[in-house]
Amino acid sequence: MSYQETTYIIFDGDKDYWAYARMKGWKSLDNIDFDFRDAHDLKQIRDWSQPDTVKRTLRQRFSTADQAIVLIGDETKHHHRFVRWEMDVALGLDLPIIAVNLNGLREMDEDLCPPILRREYIVHIPFKLKIIKHALDSFPAQYRGRQPGEKWPLYYSESVYRNLGV
Repeated sequence: MSYQETTYIIFDGDKDYWAYARMKGWKSLDNIDFDFRDAHDLKQIRDWSQPDTVKRTLRQRFSTADQAIVLIGDETKHHHRFVRWEMDVALGLDLPIIAVNLNGLREMDEDLCPPILRREYIVHIPFKLKIIKHALDSFPAQYRGRQPGEKWPLYYSESVYRNLGV
């Protein structure tokens, strides 16, 4: 269940913060059935923090994470300083990763998906509340039940979207 597992969200803080903020907005509204435990609700990072301090704080956030979401925007694959590092840490921790395409694509976007994620066992979905909730609720168990060495881009069938009304 998405509200029981702590989720670490990876995103370009300059260009894609709007999507992270929208997810937090969905979470805060009582009339919307969407919730998740946000790993970013831990210790704040100051704008003037040194890179080593930022990475140390992000590692603390990762220590509580059970799964990760990568918000994939136009520039995500080009950010190596922290975004790429965060993806590398999530993979190293063997966290289930949900790749959320901000452009609405329902499968891996060959042009925008960071190379580090392209051959991994992660699910690719569009930035839509119902499918994000579905992935948070179901993908971690699927990930934990995978066969060793299974790696390929995954996506949900049209029937899943139809059943969710997306």
